[in-house]
Amino acid sequence: MSEQPTFVLIHGAWAASWVWDSLRAVLQDQGYAVITPDMPGNSRNPATPEQITMAGCLRAVEDSCAGVSGPLLIAGHSGGGVIATQAAEALAERVAGVAYIAGMMLPSGLGFAELAAEAQKTHPEAVGIWPYLRWSEDRQWSSVPAETVCEVFLQDLPREQAMAAAQLFCAQPEGTRALVAEWTPERFGRLPRLYIEATQDRSVVLPVQRRMQLLVPGAEVVSLDCGHVPQVVATDAVADALLAFAS
Repeated sequence: MSEQPTFVLIHGAWAASWVWDSLRAVLQDQGYAVITPDMPGNSRNPATPEQITMAGCLRAVEDSCAGVSGPLLIAGHSGGGVIATQAAEALAERVAGVAYIAGMMLPSGLGFAELAAEAQKTHPEAVGIWPYLRWSEDRQWSSVPAETVCEVFLQDLPREQAMAAAQLFCAQPEGTRALVAEWTPERFGRLPRLYIEATQDRSVVLPVQRRMQLLVPGAEVVSLDCGHVPQVVATDAVADALLAFAS
């Protein structure tokens, strides 16, 4: 695909499209079109229970790309990586590449919870955000306290800035958090991939990121010395990596 791709940026759990604001501006300044869909069930995209599923997330991505005639470069942050994988599988003919930003790049059929549980045997810190979650009574929704956002997701931002960002995080439905992608070597498996790892990540910790790189080999890897949300704390470095990958 020689035509310049459109970036499709997929946010992770408890976040929304706002998490891409700074990166979107940089990519657009470089002449790229950027799409940042909100996944169903978050604060910017209320949804019915039937839509709060992998199928609902895939439909949100497909609908957001309906007007794009050229190739797509799909990027997922954190849990958005699972959705990025499934979208790339579904839209493989239109996809120029897939990028993961501290993202969940997993073998077909493997859930992140299973991978993290195995990793905790040797890396207890792989428990990540789980102990800090606050749950609804029916355990169908979870949220992250603002203090935890500052300490686990955004520890490398100035405190005042981190706390302001923490107010934007929202409750997350389980139907779009605990997702598992199913993909084939003939579709997703043949696509170029980029993995932007965050070496100071306290949520998807580095040993887990590198385990995913071993389990799904072949991605180009860029390493950034930052926490869990590189697109916010190291925007220019993430943009450089994505632009180089796109070209």
